[in-house]
Amino acid sequence: MIYLGADHGGFKLKEQLKSYLSAKKIKYIDLGNFEFAPNDDYPEISFKVGKAVAKDKKATGILICGTGFGVCIAANKVKSIRAATVRNTAEAKSARMHNDANLMCLSGWDLKLDLAKKIIKVWIATKFSNKLRHKRRLAKIKKYEGS
Repeated sequence: MIYLGADHGGFKLKEQLKSYLSAKKIKYIDLGNFEFAPNDDYPEISFKVGKAVAKDKKATGILICGTGFGVCIAANKVKSIRAATVRNTAEAKSARMHNDANLMCLSGWDLKLDLAKKIIKVWIATKFSNKLRHKRRLAKIKKYEGS
């Protein structure tokens, strides 16, 4: 399951990606925004998607705002979220393999649909490496956040 969310800066790309996910028979739940709202604020949607992903340990999330940075900062405030802003397929692969990122943040302003589709394909296909050094680092993060 992928939980989706976007503010006004990512709304168009989110809507386009829903068509792609549906065509590929990839299950998703859109948590909003459900219409273009130029005065919305990204923290609310970030917290909503972050909480859904944190609750559903088998799920991942995709958040989109203008740059990808705002939603990433906000989502990382949710306990157990490991959000990463991703701009290409190499970053998507690395975020999943090395950091076990469970939430990907994208730029609605800079990312073209074709590249976003490729990034999502890699994101879904890539699993955490389970290498000892990565597990050790994640354990330190969990300990710090009080998990």
